[in-house]
Amino acid sequence: MNYYVYILSNATNTTIYVGVTNNLLRRMYEHRNALDAGSFTARYRIHKLVYYEFTSDVYAAIAREKQIKSWNRRRKNKLIETKNPNWADLYESILP
Repeated sequence: MNYYVYILSNATNTTIYVGVTNNLLRRMYEHRNALDAGSFTARYRIHKLVYYEFTSDVYAAIAREKQIKSWNRRRKNKLIETKNPNWADLYESILP
């Protein structure tokens, strides 16, 4: 099984969210459709997938999420820009 660490952003790239999941497509559906209306991502309209990575080790995924969350914003931006310099929405790239 694959586990994904992902970063979402709002339309203007001013707010980001870091998460972990074992089903990125399902999780993106939940975020994009604000299924949890009171969530941080729903409140701030954070729906754009700007970065993701995967591993088969759940403990490594959780550790990586915590590591990225502990970084300052500049370091998170640099991570995103290593794979997505234009902050494009990567959602289409994960569709089957």
